[in-house]
Amino acid sequence: MNINRIPIKTIVAALAVAAIPAVALAAPGSSPAPQTSATTTATCPSGWGSLPEANARMVQSPATGVRTGRHACFDRLVVDLQGRAPGYDVRYVSNVTQDGSGFVVPLRGGAKLQIIVRAPSGKPFKAPDVRGYDTFRQVAYAGSFEGQTTVGLGVRARLPFRVTTLTGPGSSSRLVVDVAHHW
Repeated sequence: MNINRIPIKTIVAALAVAAIPAVALAAPGSSPAPQTSATTTATCPSGWGSLPEANARMVQSPATGVRTGRHACFDRLVVDLQGRAPGYDVRYVSNVTQDGSGFVVPLRGGAKLQIIVRAPSGKPFKAPDVRGYDTFRQVAYAGSFEGQTTVGLGVRARLPFRVTTLTGPGSSSRLVVDVAHHW
């Protein structure tokens, strides 16, 4: 092809068309293709449910405290123990009651999780402040009686949860309850 014989106007027009972004050629009212990013959005775990989870193992390791944490997809409650990982019974209930007395433990939230740790606690522990959490509304110590400790957890709604036990650091262990932000 002899470029010297193509009129300048044609060359300029061809270059102008090639420079038009593909978005400008889209149909009116349509939006451009989404931009891709090098960062990946966190994928939330699935397969959790809202039915009771239990393990009957009793331990002598005392529960020493409760702490909480916020994550991208769930809120976490951790019960710390000195020694072996305990058994547990975690379930949604109408009301959480104090061990021994049976008195109702008032909890904020649309649903209540009763967390029974199959281990004693030497003394009542301070409930963590969960203001600003996505799912948690209130944590309350409900007592320790006959070798088990109960914690009440008020949550926003009856959302899926999972329960795990972890060993360490050292000879200590932890009972972990994660409650999802969404179904």
